[in-house]
Amino acid sequence: MSSYPTQSSASGIWQLGDIPLFIQDGAWPHTGNLGFFGGGTTPTASNVIDYINITTTGNSSDWGDLTITGPRGPMGGSTSRGLWGGGNTAPTNLTIDFIIFSTQGNATDFGDLTVGRTQQGMSNSNRAVACGGYDGSNYTNIIDYVNIGSAGNATDFGDLTAGKIGGGTFASPSRGLFGGGTPGGASTTNIDYITISTTGDAVNFGSLSATRAYLAGGSSNVRGLFGGGTVFSGPAQNAQNVIDFVTIATTGNATDFGDLTVVRQELAASSNSIRVAFGGGNTGSPAYTKSNVIDYVTIATTGNATDFGDLTVARDNIAGASNGHGGLQ
Repeated sequence: MSSYPTQSSASGIWQLGDIPLFIQDGAWPHTGNLGFFGGGTTPTASNVIDYINITTTGNSSDWGDLTITGPRGPMGGSTSRGLWGGGNTAPTNLTIDFIIFSTQGNATDFGDLTVGRTQQGMSNSNRAVACGGYDGSNYTNIIDYVNIGSAGNATDFGDLTAGKIGGGTFASPSRGLFGGGTPGGASTTNIDYITISTTGDAVNFGSLSATRAYLAGGSSNVRGLFGGGTVFSGPAQNAQNVIDFVTIATTGNATDFGDLTVVRQELAASSNSIRVAFGGGNTGSPAYTKSNVIDYVTIATTGNATDFGDLTVARDNIAGASNGHGGLQ
């Protein structure tokens, strides 16, 4: 295969009949390899955006700053733009930020969510979707969306199966999944899914291998992974190292994949077609120690995570983005 184009050198002549072999070998060039971790708490509110090259290992570097400090919600992005929305520094925060992947620098205001809240989200190449959250008074089931290519305010999409916050999210080009989370004081195993190109309410997909909230998700276009999180036990939050996976095109329960290098909750994930990198988080109660750990797994296999490097600063309530996630492939 060495005489053919590779991910790092895509020039050359592609034989159409050989494309399935290139994909199987990991030689087919995909969308991108930049991974981002934005916002969070150190414990003071942070607006830092870190970035990594997902195909390598090493410490993250500073990219720029979000317009809003503190916890932010992931909303995915396209091959050219990455989006973050909402946040709970002020639960009524509506702001959606975006960055341009081709230009390092600070984020720019994109528009507003339909309702200010913490939230989680996912995207394909055209739409970014914001799901659920907490608006300062209630756990909400709201889903809204934006068209990534044009800045503007979000539009109502439909509802999750229940009001909840802290789910792990990812997408294929057609489906978006929201797994786990909490409606307040208890974690859940439920996984919801939507068809991103349409509008309408979420439908049950299956269940996680273990109940948990404040987890992170990343995917290829075939397989999605949920990593970390917490199990509530009274007021305590017991951080987990569990990683499980689903096949996005089908429905059904998640299967155990392996473990993170360290237990943590309120972490973020960033992915390309080959790897998911999990970054940041905290150790749960009683210490809630902030983490700077980035570890990664190879999506197509199963097994425990491997150390990748460190964030520029330890923080939790962090949100991920990339220009090569499963919704783009």
